[in-house]
Amino acid sequence: MESPAFEARRDARASTSGADQSAIVYAHGVGANVVDADGNRYVDLTAGFGALLLGHAPNAASRAAAEKLGELPLALGDVYASAEKVELCEQLAALLPERGARVMLGSSGADAVTCALKTAALATRKRKVVAFDGAYHGLSHGPLALCGLAPAFREPFAAQLGLDVAFAPYPSRDDARGAAVALDAAIAAVRAAGESGDVAAIVVEPVLGRGGCIVPPSSFLPALRSVADEMGALLVVDEVWTGMGRTGALLASDHAGVLADVVCLGKGLGGGVPISACVGRAHVMDAWGAHGGATIHTGTHFGAPPGCAAALAVLAELRAGLLDRAREAGERWTEELSAACGDRARVRGRGLMVGIGLADAREALAVARALLGRGYVVLTGGVRGDALTLSPPLTIAPHLLTAFAYALGDVLREGADC
Repeated sequence: MESPAFEARRDARASTSGADQSAIVYAHGVGANVVDADGNRYVDLTAGFGALLLGHAPNAASRAAAEKLGELPLALGDVYASAEKVELCEQLAALLPERGARVMLGSSGADAVTCALKTAALATRKRKVVAFDGAYHGLSHGPLALCGLAPAFREPFAAQLGLDVAFAPYPSRDDARGAAVALDAAIAAVRAAGESGDVAAIVVEPVLGRGGCIVPPSSFLPALRSVADEMGALLVVDEVWTGMGRTGALLASDHAGVLADVVCLGKGLGGGVPISACVGRAHVMDAWGAHGGATIHTGTHFGAPPGCAAALAVLAELRAGLLDRAREAGERWTEELSAACGDRARVRGRGLMVGIGLADAREALAVARALLGRGYVVLTGGVRGDALTLSPPLTIAPHLLTAFAYALGDVLREGADC
């Protein structure tokens, strides 16, 4: 049936954790709940890897997509667009506080990152890219070369990737004594990579997502902005997971007051409907027009009307108060989780993008499985697999978040032996 890689991964996780890792099968969902094929109901704290910003259907995004699917499932992409695509591009361009931004749509976050890499090559005529340890930008061939999360993801395909990538350490603000040292080391590594003068782009997540929900020091993105300018490189901010309100702002980079050259969006942009976007500053995106139309980046479903309609609905919901709700709920939840975990775990994150750092991968997998038994769906993450990563719908009821904090505290006190 499905790829044997997934079965092998479950077997490896069972061996590591000493706990059963058999999969459940989703049957249907509504709001913040999902029900499996056996009729068991769970609180979904993963929300489709963070994509279901408005929760499971029905919601504004699913209704908008369904209506448009019945009217116009496809336009002609880059040849003849739909009205929804035109409107969405206008709204996404306005996310950058500078006139003239341009938008290129895709179907996945990896599409957006691929587009950003191509944009950097065209705009700078350079070839090298700087990425970060623990980073995840997708597994298609372009983004795969930037994958610092797990070298095993990219190493079997290294000969095919053909991209010169230098990796730098990703600093964390959580280590009060070491944050400044970590920041200095990261910036020094970026500068060292640029000594050849051939760096096209610095690609960074404003909060490390699959790497464990690591929040960097507040000066990190501004420092990268300065270094990119020194190098003549583009600053590409991957907001596929962090964008669209996940951290309590439309863009997580807004927290740092940094204007990226290119922003990559995906996941929550469509509220569960596949759509992504690469948004770039005018002087950067002009490079696409310098070839007389001979150089393009497109696909059959890029900018499809249902996805564009869903994204417009998501943006409307965010602006109607969901951004403030995500920020406030995240702050309250982080406090509740910290109180429940005590010194047994390290709580970190921003908004409703939260990581729980545990002792090791064994404990993380065992805790995740114990929580599943109590009715909560969570994922593990981190470079060493030693964290829980939580990205619930932004619409989730506060009492569900509070109940989870108590459940997590109980599991940690019991040693995840249940």
